[in-house]
Amino acid sequence: MLTIEKYGAIDIGSNAVRLLISSIHEEEGKTTRFKKTSLVRVPIRLGADVFKTKLISDENIARMIDTMQAYQLLMKTHKVVKYKACATSAMREAENGVALVNLIKEQTGIQIDIIDGKDEAAIIAMTDLHELINTDATYLYVDVGGGSTEFTIYHNGKTITSRSFKLGTVRLLNDLVSDQIWQEVENWIRENIKNYSRISLIGSGGNINNIFKNSGKSIGKPLSFLYLSSYYKLLNSLTYEDRIWQLNLNQDRADVIIPATRIYLSAMKWSGAKDIYVPKIGLSDGIIKSLYNEKLKKQ
Repeated sequence: MLTIEKYGAIDIGSNAVRLLISSIHEEEGKTTRFKKTSLVRVPIRLGADVFKTKLISDENIARMIDTMQAYQLLMKTHKVVKYKACATSAMREAENGVALVNLIKEQTGIQIDIIDGKDEAAIIAMTDLHELINTDATYLYVDVGGGSTEFTIYHNGKTITSRSFKLGTVRLLNDLVSDQIWQEVENWIRENIKNYSRISLIGSGGNINNIFKNSGKSIGKPLSFLYLSSYYKLLNSLTYEDRIWQLNLNQDRADVIIPATRIYLSAMKWSGAKDIYVPKIGLSDGIIKSLYNEKLKKQ
C-alpha cells in the first residue's frame, strides 16, 4: 500500500531563507521516494548585517518574522506533518540570534535550531547521492553558502571527513575573508586528498545550480574546469546590471555568483579535479532526509 506524507525543511542561510516541502512516498518492498513538491526562497541576506555589526537589523528581524509566518501558513496548507528549521552561519554569529529565535517561536510557532558548522556538514552529508557517486571513486563535495562553505570527502561511497570554513559569498562581497582563511582551506583540501587520485567535485548551492542550468548540460553530466573558468571570466567582464539583464539573474544572485564561482574553481584547482557534478541538493534536502531517518528509528 502506498503512503504519502509531506515534510518541510527551512534553511535560514546568510544570503537567503528557503522552505522546501517534499512528499515522502513509501510502499512496502520498494525504495522510498523523496519528491520535491515546493521550494520557496526569500533573499533576506542576514549576513550583510551580522558579519559587519554582529547584529540582525530591525528591518531584517521584521522580514524574518513575516517570512516565517508565510512559511508556517504554506506548511499548513500543504498539510506538512513534520518539519525542521535550521539556521546557519549568520544566525549563530548574531548577538541577537537567540532572541530572534525566541521571538519567531512566540509569534509564529516555528522552532528554529541554530546549528554549528559541523552539524551543517553532517546534515548535508545525509543527502542522497547514491545516483551520482560511484562506489569506486573519490569526490570532494563543496556546499557554498553566504557565510560558510562545507567540504566533505567521499571515497568508495563512504564519508571520509568533513569541515566547515567561514568562507562564504556574503563575507567575500563585504571583504571579510582573510588570506589566512583561504590558506587554511587550501591546506585542508590538499592534506585530505593527497592519498587519492582522480578526484571529482560535487557542487551544491544556488549559484552552481544556476550556472549548471544556464550551461544546457543534461542532468548527471558534469561541468568542466575549463567551462567554469570561462563562465567566471564572463561574469567578471559584465557589470552588475548586465549580469541581471544579459544572464537573467536575480538581483540577489548577480553579485554573489562571482565569489561563489571563485570558491568552486579554487577547490577544483587545489584538489586537481577536472569536473564538477551538480546534483541540485543541499541543506534543505539533508534536513528532509534527517526527519525521515528519525521516523525510521522510532518504528
